[in-house]
Formats: sequence, C-alpha cells, structure tokens
Amino acid sequence: MRGFLASSIGITCAAALALPLTLPSSGARAATPNAASVPAAESASGAVPGSTQSLRLTPLDSGRALRAGPSREQGLLRREVRPFSLVGVIWDDPDAELHGSVQVRTRGSGTGTWSSWQDLETHNHEHAADPDAAERTSGRVRGSTAPLWVGDSDGVEIRVRAEAERPGSGQPGSDRPDSEQPQHRAAAAPPAESPLPKGLRLELVAPGAEPPPQGSPPDGPRGTPLTAETAAASAVNADLVPLGAAVIPALGKKETESDLIAAHGGAEEAAGKARPYIGPRPRIITRRGWGANEKLRERDFAYTKSVKAAFVHHSASGNNYRCSQAGSVLRSIYRYHVRSSGWRDFGYNFAVDKCGNIYEGRAGGVAKPVLGAHTLGFNTNSMGIAVLGSFGSANPPKAAVKAIARLTAWKLGLYGANPRGTTYLKSGGGNLYRKGRNVRLRVISGHRDGFATACPGIRLYKKLGTARSISARYQGR
Repeated sequence: MRGFLASSIGITCAAALALPLTLPSSGARAATPNAASVPAAESASGAVPGSTQSLRLTPLDSGRALRAGPSREQGLLRREVRPFSLVGVIWDDPDAELHGSVQVRTRGSGTGTWSSWQDLETHNHEHAADPDAAERTSGRVRGSTAPLWVGDSDGVEIRVRAEAERPGSGQPGSDRPDSEQPQHRAAAAPPAESPLPKGLRLELVAPGAEPPPQGSPPDGPRGTPLTAETAAASAVNADLVPLGAAVIPALGKKETESDLIAAHGGAEEAAGKARPYIGPRPRIITRRGWGANEKLRERDFAYTKSVKAAFVHHSASGNNYRCSQAGSVLRSIYRYHVRSSGWRDFGYNFAVDKCGNIYEGRAGGVAKPVLGAHTLGFNTNSMGIAVLGSFGSANPPKAAVKAIARLTAWKLGLYGANPRGTTYLKSGGGNLYRKGRNVRLRVISGHRDGFATACPGIRLYKKLGTARSISARYQGR
C-alpha cells in the first residue's frame, strides 16, 4: 500500500523526462504568482494560454470621502475590456477580510447586452493554506473573493461597498441570510478607519483555448511533444494510466480491490485478512484532460502523510455554466488561484461538475496524499472536493452528490477510512479551533465543520448524509 501511494516521484519524473520534450524558453516561463508583479494584461498567445486583466478600483464616493474619511465604496464604471469569462476581486493583505458586498455586471461578447448585478462571495480567505504552511507564508498570497463565472464577456462594471455598522456597535453587520449563518464565533471586524481592505483590484480572467480532444495521442494531435511540466504532472499518475492520458478510466470493484491487494504484495491474502473496504475507482479527468497550464503552478509537489478525511466545498462561482464548459471554468479558477490569489496551484484536490464528472485538481497524483489549500487549519491529512457551483439557495444536482460518494469511496478506501465514521485531525489554526487542538470530525465533512463559513452552501451541506451513506455502500460496508 505504502509503496503504491508513495512511489518515487523521482523515478516517475525521470521516466517522463526521458521522452522527447519541448522545453520552454526562459521567456515562456510563468511569472511569479504575486499579482502585484503580474502585468495588467498578459499575452494569450504562445506557451501561456489564457490571460488576466488586473484593474485597480477607485473610490465611487470621493465627495463623501473628503468630508467623512476613507471611502466606503470603490469600483469601476462601465467600461469595455478584452474578452474574459471569470471575475474576482483581490487585495493586498491575505489576513484582511472584506466586510461588505461586491457586485458586478458584465456585457456579453458580441451581444452588447448587460447582465443584472451579480454578487461575489466575499468570505474566501478560509479557502487557503494553513497559517504556518510555506504556501501561506510565501509573501505572494493576497486576499480574495470567490471567483464568479460570467461566460464570454467584453465589458464590466463593479461596485464594492463596506457594510453599514451595527447601531451602537462600531462593527459591521452580517449580509448573510439566517440560513447561511455559521453557528460559530464570528471573525473580528476590520478597523473602523479602514472600512475596505487596501489595494482592491478587479481580476478579469480568460480561460484560454480548449485542450486537444480526449482520445488524441498523448503527445498531441499533431505530434507536439509534452512539455517538461506537463510530463511531470502526468507522471505522478503513472501507476494508474499511461503518460499523457486525458482520462483515468473507471474500474470495477473487483479490479480496484485486486489492484490494492497487489500493491500490498498480496499481504492481505497471505495473512488471511478480509478484502479491503474500497469503492470502485471512478472515472477522473486529468489535469491534461481539462487543459491545466502546468507552467502556472509551482514546479514541485507537496504531500501530507495520509488522507483521513474529505472536506466538501462549493466553488461559489455560480451555476451558469454548461458541463461542456467545466474545463474552461477550471482553467479560469486555476489561473485565479495562482496568478491573482498567489497560491502555489489549484486549491482543491478534486472538482466535480453539475453532471457528476470528476476532475483532478491540485497536481501530485490522484491516489497520493497531496497537500491542498482548501480548508484553512485542516489541510494536513485531508483532501478537498469542490463542486462547481453555488448552493446556498440552489439544490446540488443528484449527479454531483453521487460523484462525491464515488470519489470518496475510492480515495478514502485507499487509506482505510470509513465514510460513515469520524476521525481526529490536528488544527493548524483557524477561527473555530486553536492551533494544535485535536478535533473530532466526520470523515466526510463540509467546509463549515472546520471553519466558520457558509461553504459548501446549506443545500449541499444537507446532502452530505446522503453522500456518506452511498459512499459507504460503494465500499461494501
């Protein structure tokens, strides 16, 4: 088992790099993920697909600000911009919270039609690396809202408003509905003299071109060799599929069990032990399959020791996408996580779309204990699964809930975890549990179980009991 899960990265990468490669020139290397050092607009051509336009917000109440202190409203008036499909807002200090509302409206490309105002989820710092992790202390991380998928657009208008103070309290009031209020201690309010975080910028992300169709040869439809980065990201799945595969195919339960026993060297059968509790391996679309630009992320991979729990999230990016667009949504969120927010890679270990398709998230190998940045304080010995969408008021599709069950039955089964059970994780620090505390959590938890947040949305959270039961049945429990 351990040999299977911790196979030598050096060996697999060496095998990958033995193939003919198209090595990037120094000029094609991705810029540092610090948004402050990224140009306001990047080229969408050449070796780096996609683009990010970064626009500084300005006061919308400048007259009031002169009379009453710092601005409580910033934004941009309607303007034409280069095409984009996803929006988000970032600011300088990753520990500062944006207590207020963020609303955008966009113009559809080629239509001239403006959308109605749409809300961005402002509480996003809880989706992050643990406080003392190298990723968090890199100096590149910024505060950020959740990203919002708006589809093909070429115009934008935005307004960011600080919350009104509660009467007599000097603290901002909550803008969440009662059903979305976490039943935990609220985070500290920002200082009264700084109603909005410093350095607010609007990020407009274009996802870039679609990858080659699935089923194309691993080296591309026209014989284009794999880059070193793409080969390395693929090689960590070499125990499961050939190098460059776009999809990890599903396996039946018996095949999955046999593979696990074989990874043990047949030790279970030799010792007369029961067969393992593990669900059939689900079909997983790899990073190559959804078109991840491997030049964006940090080159190395980060691991934890085990996978004792799965945290379920929603991406809070809205439900206005087609399943055929899921790859574009993922490429946009990935670029936003790395280039705009300053993370080392895509934050979640896996993603699930509304049709129940499962996607490889953070690089490092789908069967391996990859360290993510999804549940601040509890990233160690866990994995994060993000369902693409927003589920505060919308019900999650049955296909997505079933996909969570299929994925957890397999991945948790690799590490001997019972989807119906509980486990203990040591807190890395957050707003619910002090650093170092051993916390008892469900093996399949919602994000809000480890951090005071509305994520994964009350409607999805209420479906986790169903996911646990189905997952356990897949494992044969």
